[in-house]
Amino acid sequence: MTVRTAGISPQPYARICGVLYLYIVVVGIFAAQVRSKLVVPADPAATAGNILANESLFRLAFAGELLQLAFDVAIAMLLYVLLRPVNRNIALLAAFMRLACAIVLGVASIAHFAALRLIKGADYLAAFQTAQLHDLAVLSMRLHEDGYGIALVFFAFACLSLGYLIFRSGYLPRTLGALMAIAGVGYLVNSFASFLDPVFASRLFPAILMPALVAELSLALWLTIKGVDTAKWAVGGETR
Repeated sequence: MTVRTAGISPQPYARICGVLYLYIVVVGIFAAQVRSKLVVPADPAATAGNILANESLFRLAFAGELLQLAFDVAIAMLLYVLLRPVNRNIALLAAFMRLACAIVLGVASIAHFAALRLIKGADYLAAFQTAQLHDLAVLSMRLHEDGYGIALVFFAFACLSLGYLIFRSGYLPRTLGALMAIAGVGYLVNSFASFLDPVFASRLFPAILMPALVAELSLALWLTIKGVDTAKWAVGGETR
């Protein structure tokens, strides 16, 4: 157990992290709701019509998610700073897992925006029939969904690592650590179920992710409002 450098306070890091996390939770829900309302997997023509009729909303949700990814990178760094007194290696692992999640989602976002490109029917797409473009647009959205599922595998391990660190820290509530660990398990089950047995996954969703929402929202609110116990953080928490 070592004493942290005098004069350095973790509270600004905690508050900034909490605010950014709140943005991610709110915008994540908003973007997911937009996709669920606009995309009709079994009806490509209806999907195309919905997106074109709500193009500004589609673009807003997409832009909000891009900013979310940038904030997620910042959160990875902030949580590393806050939790490295507990165990530097595991804190680094959590940060890298979160960063990997953001990278995969960033790549998957190309498929997300490609749907709009296809539906708009630019001149260079004249070789395709309208119905074909609509089918490709739905395929693009499905590929984005698959990319999301892959990204959440990395995020699940980030949550498990954070859950351990928070539980052992002594300067954040152990309940938050337990909730984050449960969230990690939920993300893992959801992702692998969607790839191994989509029918079973459809029965689990969205209930399987409700504990994750509770955990992440609780952590975001706690960091924003309460921060961390600075006295315990200054001496490295309860454990190394």
